[in-house]
Amino acid sequence: MIFLKRILLLLTILPFAFPQESFDSDIYPTPLILEYPKINVARLKDFSKEEVQLQCTSWRVAVEANNLSPWKRIPEECLDYVKDYMTSGGYEIDLERVSIESGLYATSLNLSGDGKDVWIFDIDETLLSNLPYYAEHGYGSETFDSTKFDAWVETGMAPSIESSLELYEKVLSLGFRVILLTGRSERHRSVTVQNLLSAGFREWDTLILRSSEDHGKTATKYKSDKRNELVEEGYRILGNSGDQWSDLLGSSMSQRSFKLSNPMYYIP
Repeated sequence: MIFLKRILLLLTILPFAFPQESFDSDIYPTPLILEYPKINVARLKDFSKEEVQLQCTSWRVAVEANNLSPWKRIPEECLDYVKDYMTSGGYEIDLERVSIESGLYATSLNLSGDGKDVWIFDIDETLLSNLPYYAEHGYGSETFDSTKFDAWVETGMAPSIESSLELYEKVLSLGFRVILLTGRSERHRSVTVQNLLSAGFREWDTLILRSSEDHGKTATKYKSDKRNELVEEGYRILGNSGDQWSDLLGSSMSQRSFKLSNPMYYIP
């Protein structure tokens, strides 16, 4: 540390000591680069409880920052961590923060008034919460089972995410045209509409679901294609809310996008 401080002091005074000389990086010491050891998440079981807590926090931050490669389930050792995050207030506070920032942005805009200013919302884990389902399936520690999840969707019992409902109502009151763009299948249109209505969501302009021709596309490709169509029709996508990066990235991106927290699953 003393050696590093001396180097920094030397680099600070050099311009004053040699004002007429050009700086030659080859004759001065190379900056000290500290490389931290890489942690294998699979080895979390070898760590103390405190270390696991820190590593699982780091893993969740990497998930939200989209810095991880595609993953199928949460690390087994992070089950308790994710469960606590989802149920003890942290998740709700993070969602409220997104809603507040989204609302401030929406309020700052001057809409054209021609009905072409659009805000897009995803549905699952954005407007409706599937937490009751995931509480019964390990909070993302189990490999996703589409048959079981579809059975849950068909109950139409997903509750609203309250902070998202508040944002939804604010966006409508400001004059945005609301478009719902979901990865749910077209065959779930009726139950999805009834679930949204029962959860308090009303007055959307369009509900877009996956048709047969969209099956097989990644979420990023599918949602990009649908946004492209909206832009071609003259709509201006000013806001976009989703819990997956695939809701937000790709082509015809929104002027500003808002990522809701979701450490339970990843959709490419």
